[in-house]
Amino acid sequence: MLKQFNHSNYHSICDKLAQADADLANIIKAHGYPPLWSRPNTFETLVHIILEQQVSLASALSALNKLREYIQEITPARVLLLTDEEFKACYFSRQKTTYTKYLAEAIISGQINLTELEQLPDDVIRAKLTALKGIGNWTADVYLMFVLQHADIFPIGDLAAVNALKRVKSLPKETTREELIAVAEKWAPYRTVASMLLWHYYLSAPTPRPPKGGVDKQVGS
Repeated sequence: MLKQFNHSNYHSICDKLAQADADLANIIKAHGYPPLWSRPNTFETLVHIILEQQVSLASALSALNKLREYIQEITPARVLLLTDEEFKACYFSRQKTTYTKYLAEAIISGQINLTELEQLPDDVIRAKLTALKGIGNWTADVYLMFVLQHADIFPIGDLAAVNALKRVKSLPKETTREELIAVAEKWAPYRTVASMLLWHYYLSAPTPRPPKGGVDKQVGS
């Protein structure tokens, strides 16, 4: 059975995590509960997540809004009518233009069906998504967390989540990926909600830079 979170159990999961981890409890005490960030299961959402790869959230949203303004509704069919120059006018890089076109073709051809993904386990969803050009583990993580609301994902490729974890746990900068994963494993089976708390802390506490997306070759709206 898939473990998911929703508005009815979100705060109780936060409370369970807080009872087990004083550092997470301190986040709630200082900043309250995190928003329940979520996104619809649509082609537009996946385009948005692709845009967020390795850039600021504001830049990604600006490009998404420009595309929406240009074609009104962001669908695979409409996207495939655009030239590379039109994509460029919507602030898409050449690479992200390629990724977006590839995703549109994959959906139209039936290579991937977003509705069908809703009933599949994490590893199968990840395999199907990462088989697509331009989609790596970070994009798959964000999709699983924000769109499907699967409860036990830790996005190790997300800069904001990782930096917040290091700050909250007073870990040195050189802490390894494996060590960070081991810390996050203590929050199972609710690592997604723990990550929401980390993002909430990252956005609420002063930081030197705005959050950026993860690495596929960040946080929700």
